[in-house]
Amino acid sequence: MSLHVETPGPALGEEIRSYRRLKALFAAAVAAATLAAFVVSCFAGVAEVTPARLLATAFPSLALQARPLSGTELTVLLHLRLPRIVMALLAGIGLAVSGLVMQAITGNTMASPFTTGLSNAAAMGAAVVIVFGLNFMGTTQLTTVFGAFVLAFLCAALVYGISSAKGLGSTTIVLVGIALNYFFSALNAGMQYIANEQQLTAIVNWTFGSLSQSTWPQILFTAAVLGVSLPILFSRAWHYNLLTTGDESAVALGVNVGRLRCVSGLLITLIAATVVSFTGVIGFVGLVAPHIARLLVGGDHRVLFPVSALLGGCLLILADLVGRTVASPVVIPVGIVVSFIGVPVFVYLILRDRKERVL
Repeated sequence: MSLHVETPGPALGEEIRSYRRLKALFAAAVAAATLAAFVVSCFAGVAEVTPARLLATAFPSLALQARPLSGTELTVLLHLRLPRIVMALLAGIGLAVSGLVMQAITGNTMASPFTTGLSNAAAMGAAVVIVFGLNFMGTTQLTTVFGAFVLAFLCAALVYGISSAKGLGSTTIVLVGIALNYFFSALNAGMQYIANEQQLTAIVNWTFGSLSQSTWPQILFTAAVLGVSLPILFSRAWHYNLLTTGDESAVALGVNVGRLRCVSGLLITLIAATVVSFTGVIGFVGLVAPHIARLLVGGDHRVLFPVSALLGGCLLILADLVGRTVASPVVIPVGIVVSFIGVPVFVYLILRDRKERVL
């Protein structure tokens, strides 16, 4: 008795190849859009910095008709505008990937990097430094960054520690995260209540989420964190695919679910805590970017990772561009602009998810 195994016919094979080409096209389009947003953002602003003038400055021997940039304009480009754009790219990539992984390990498409309460914990750390005037790292700004990072990481460590004691289930992570989110929110409100007017202004401004204080050392540190964390997360893309089928199925296929959740949780906490400590709270990027990526390329995490990362960077660059130009010379913090975009999209996703369940 011979065993006959059917193989996909030519039509099905061509359909699969067409689908893969379409996903590759979407990925290339997102990469091109991110590059275009980066370039446009570099030359948009109050200072008259144009590509021709930049070329005339970099290559004076070309004898271009455009006049070179002045020292002040060059300083604006290299030390004010470019750092915030690069930080927007890195922060968007980090938050988007963190949101994607959080959704995978919790099995909840509405999860974000801040599901563990990390954002309110970071705000609490910054508030403590501001209210009590702590300064043990040379400057108050650096101490504020350190305080935000420590509290954010501590909060996430508590979430995963408690969840690990209870079996590290996805539901436990979400519930403990919600509880600690409210806890640190209450503590932060208490710090605002006892703060004076100047301190309260500083706390509120920090929670808006802004890229205006970005510096090259901060960018290098963020890039180093991403350079270490992202390859590890990307290498587990197929494991996240298996995890979306359910814990039992993933275990049956050889995935150590507990270890995967623990390692993934620590890495996305490191990424999100780093970003938040430097930029303040920037919400919705980690929620919106993965959802848009799924609409474009489907649910395969091997493709979702790069597309979500690029979408996160592109969205944050565009949000910063809008914040710098829509009410120029007033700069609207990027966290506010992202919220204006993210809230309608979030409501749409909730309604869409509810409709699918009904159907």
